[in-house]
Amino acid sequence: MSARDLSVLASVILIVAMLIIPFPSWLLSLLIIINISLALLVLLISMNMNEPLQFSIFPSLLLLLTLFRLGLNVSTTRSILSKGEAGDVVETFGTFVVGGNILVGLVVFIILIVIQFIVITKGSERVSEVAARFTLDAMPGKQMSIDADLNAGMITEHDARDRREKVGKEADFYGAMDGASKFVKGDAIAGIVIVMINLIFGIIIGMTQQGLPIAEAATRYSLLTVGDGIVSQIPALLISTATGIVVTRAASEGNLGQDIMNQLLAYPVMLYVSAFTIFMLGVATPINDILTIPVAALLGIGGYMLSKSPKENETDLMEMEEEVEQDEMKSPESVVNLLNVDPIEFEFGYGLIPLADTNQGGDLLDRIVMIRRQLAIELGLVIPVVRIRDNIQLQPNEYRLKIKGNEMARGELLLDHYLAMSPGVEDDSIEGIDTIEPSFGLPAKWISEEMKEHAEIFGYTVVDPPSVVSTHITEMIKNNAHELLGRQETKQLIDHLQESYPILVEEVTPNPLSVGEVQKVLSKLLKENVSIRNLPIIFETLADYGKMSSDTELLAEYVRQSLARQITNQYVQGESTLKVVTMSGKVEKMIADAIQQTEHGNYLSMDPNDSQGILEAVASQVEQLSLMEESPVVLCSPAVRMYVRQLTERYFPQVPIISYNELEANVEVQSLGVVNIG
Repeated sequence: MSARDLSVLASVILIVAMLIIPFPSWLLSLLIIINISLALLVLLISMNMNEPLQFSIFPSLLLLLTLFRLGLNVSTTRSILSKGEAGDVVETFGTFVVGGNILVGLVVFIILIVIQFIVITKGSERVSEVAARFTLDAMPGKQMSIDADLNAGMITEHDARDRREKVGKEADFYGAMDGASKFVKGDAIAGIVIVMINLIFGIIIGMTQQGLPIAEAATRYSLLTVGDGIVSQIPALLISTATGIVVTRAASEGNLGQDIMNQLLAYPVMLYVSAFTIFMLGVATPINDILTIPVAALLGIGGYMLSKSPKENETDLMEMEEEVEQDEMKSPESVVNLLNVDPIEFEFGYGLIPLADTNQGGDLLDRIVMIRRQLAIELGLVIPVVRIRDNIQLQPNEYRLKIKGNEMARGELLLDHYLAMSPGVEDDSIEGIDTIEPSFGLPAKWISEEMKEHAEIFGYTVVDPPSVVSTHITEMIKNNAHELLGRQETKQLIDHLQESYPILVEEVTPNPLSVGEVQKVLSKLLKENVSIRNLPIIFETLADYGKMSSDTELLAEYVRQSLARQITNQYVQGESTLKVVTMSGKVEKMIADAIQQTEHGNYLSMDPNDSQGILEAVASQVEQLSLMEESPVVLCSPAVRMYVRQLTERYFPQVPIISYNELEANVEVQSLGVVNIG
């Protein structure tokens, strides 16, 4: 054990000893001074903390200090009644502080008791009780708020864990303070009882055992009793005040002194009003002007100085920021900071600033938060924070979306117009500016607000500019989600899964699969718009097949087959029939024969003429399905699925390629065409 631990144990043993062993007067005086010092120290600490949890030991410390003070009361009472003395400190308080006047001492003691018991202790007890009750009632809401921020990607798992621990500690602290405040109340009652015992039994002992006259016995023991009472009540008052400060302290960036000065003097005009009121009080009443005029002048000067300081502080702050910027530009680290690339950036021209400016009614930031939450649910991936900034190099109404520094999409908005998309049959009466809908490439028009209702009547889909850009952002992030999933993000997903499935994670990583190999499997799923939210099933499959093969392409195929129900529901969407385009046996055999096997994995090596013929056949079938207003889905055998995907993904990235093993048995498959070549 360290010396600090031993000192705390020795202090507790000393408290017990004071209750049993008579202490000499000089030692009692020393302990009384220590008691006052500790109480003053606790008061100062409670004033300088920013939030209650910074002094979380206070409830236990309050109990120990109360026992220490009661132990001192027992020792001084024993010394007063047995020896007729209690040390220099008690005698000094009894003679010097109260002027040797018994009645004055009793009045001062009674006032201290009333202040502590009626005002401070009673209020602290009530505040502690209410704080404990409200803290416990608020715990579920705080926990839900933490979970919501975590799901939205606004905080990390580590931050969420710290915030949950803080919520639990707050509940424990206020619950402990509710109980500890009862000790302060009991200490005040004990002080009254001890004073009465000392006074009554002291006079009796002085008359009967020491043979003192009643007047002398009353004088001597009354002074000692009052001195002992005041000596014990002063630190008790300090501790009670500290208790009140702790339980009424709200979280703040500064301590109590800073908050009082900053908030009390936040309005210099009020100092002028107070100065004028005090000045008129001296003029209109018999109060001496010598008392009121200096106070009024001091308040007025204070108001003038405070009204000047914000302007000076603002000027100094601007100069300081300029100096810091210049120093940063000169420092070598400023060049290093330029190397950082944001995962997702949304840039816009100055004409689109109202989209992001909340003061002008813009809700783009809120929409971004909802997009991140939506994609977290749909894809099972925590989307990084989207950096939003204006760019004067863009056209006023232009915007662009960049992923990892590369431009992925660009568009144009007219804030005072609506985007109207045709139902298939154009209407000449709908006037507007012809354009292309940015998310899906559909022909559309920018129409005025007066034309909006007319367009809706004719079946047009009318969308406001914020919805246009938020849909565009959603689709671009969804289509490029695989680029946002790196090893670091994969490690976060694995750590989150490990909290609920520790054995499963241990069986997959780091052996037989590394984090990088798991990342490649998940990225391949995301690239084909397969959600990775069901990580337990994915890891169950990797645990089964990871020891057999480290080929991430093949492992991704096994995972897809394990997610058959999810993939089926994704394309069937509640219907009983899945309409597909199938691959002919000839084409599948041609692809299978072109597969080259190497020690580093398999790849497709096909004659360019054959691959061109297959792509043209796929394009023909996709075009026919589009004319029939059907979403194209290509169905093939499991052995060639990933190679068909490799062949078509560059030209038809949005056309899903699925295998027979990825369909549920209860789904009816209807072939609307066959991919075949002559």
